[in-house]
Amino acid sequence: MVDTLGWRGKFGVITPSTNTVVQPEYDAISPAGVTTHIGRMHIPNDPMGNDADFDELIRRIDVALEAAVERVMTCEPDHFVLGISSESIWGGGLEKAAEITERMRPLLGGIGVSQAADALPAALKAFGVTGKISVVTPYFPVAEPHIQRFASDIGHPVARTHHMSCKSPVLIAHVTEDESWEALRAVDGDDVEAIIQFGANLPFQRVAAEAERRLHKPVISVNTTTYWHALRALGINDKVHGYGRLMWEH
Repeated sequence: MVDTLGWRGKFGVITPSTNTVVQPEYDAISPAGVTTHIGRMHIPNDPMGNDADFDELIRRIDVALEAAVERVMTCEPDHFVLGISSESIWGGGLEKAAEITERMRPLLGGIGVSQAADALPAALKAFGVTGKISVVTPYFPVAEPHIQRFASDIGHPVARTHHMSCKSPVLIAHVTEDESWEALRAVDGDDVEAIIQFGANLPFQRVAAEAERRLHKPVISVNTTTYWHALRALGINDKVHGYGRLMWEH
C-alpha cells in the first residue's frame, strides 16, 4: 500500500513560518505522483534593519529546527528536504551542513536528506562549472563570510555577491522580478561561469529560468535545485520543461 496521491514519493519539508515561496515553487516543478508536505519553523516577522537583526533571525530559525522536523515527520515522508538555505551553511560551510544533518538524523527514521549545501555543488557539477561563480541573496551583508566559506569549501571562487538586505522575513517574498534582474546584472560578467541564488523565500525560480536563456550560463535557483536534488535522490528522473536546464537536462 502506498499514499494515493504521493504514490511515487512524499517529501517532508521544513521552512520558516514566514516563508510563502518554498511551497509554491516546489509544487510548480513536482512531477505526477510526488507530493510535498510542509512543516513550519516558527519565527516572528520582526523588522530587520542591520546585520545584528539578521543574525538574530538565523538564531531563531536554528532554535526551531528540531521541533519542525519532528512535526513534519508524522506524515511519514520518503525523503526530507531542508527548505531554508541559510540554515544549511550559516557558521561553517559544508561542516555546518553536515552538523545540521546529524542534528536531524535521530528524528528522520533513516530517510535521506536534501539541503542547499548538497544540492548547489551537485548542480554546478552537473553543469560542468569549474571556475568563478557569483551569488545573489536577500540577506544582509553579514552573510558574506558565510557565503565565502561555503564557496571555498566547494571549490568555486566568488567573483561578486549582491545582498538585497530585505527589511523583514515576509518582505523577502515581496521582491519583484525586476529587482531580481537588477541583482543579476550587478553580479554577472564574462569572468563568471554560473550565478547561484540563496534565500528560499526569494521568488527566483522563473527569473532564473529566463536568465539562463538570456545570459547563456547556468543561473541556479536554490528552490529548484534543492527540489531537483530530492527528486534524483529518490530515483525520480522526470524532465520538467520551463524551469531551467537543470530540471530538463539533468
